[in-house]
Amino acid sequence: MVEHVDAVGVALDDPDPWRGLAGFIETACAMQAADYGFADVLTMTFPTAKALEQRRDQAYEGVVQLIGRAKAAGRLREDFSPEDLVLVHMVTAGVVNATGDSAPDAWKRVVALMLQSFEAPARGPLPDSPEPRALYKAMLRAGQACSTSPEPGRKD
Repeated sequence: MVEHVDAVGVALDDPDPWRGLAGFIETACAMQAADYGFADVLTMTFPTAKALEQRRDQAYEGVVQLIGRAKAAGRLREDFSPEDLVLVHMVTAGVVNATGDSAPDAWKRVVALMLQSFEAPARGPLPDSPEPRALYKAMLRAGQACSTSPEPGRKD
């Protein structure tokens, strides 16, 4: 999670708000693809892991700044929300888990498709984002499911 926070810092240092946000998304998704455990950390929540959750909150605040800057620059569609980034991580984790070693770079195409859809001007309206509380519940559920299921590739 420290590397995730560092990636947010690098993105905030980029003078181009869109490049900073897009670069952060690509970096975070690459981290997911390289480490299945990290993919889980980004798509779940662990209320008892206070240090981890504190770092996640720190990264979240930076991401909110990245989103605001990209919108202010007119490069990010106005209806993009921080919850959309959580969905990006969920999608990326699903693609990485589904493709595994068979197509290890498939996530890159999905991320590129998503980034192009985020860029302003919007080509049409989006359905509402999930409410933050609903997304939090989904992340809790994912964490509980992970703790009760066998590791990928194990036949328990």
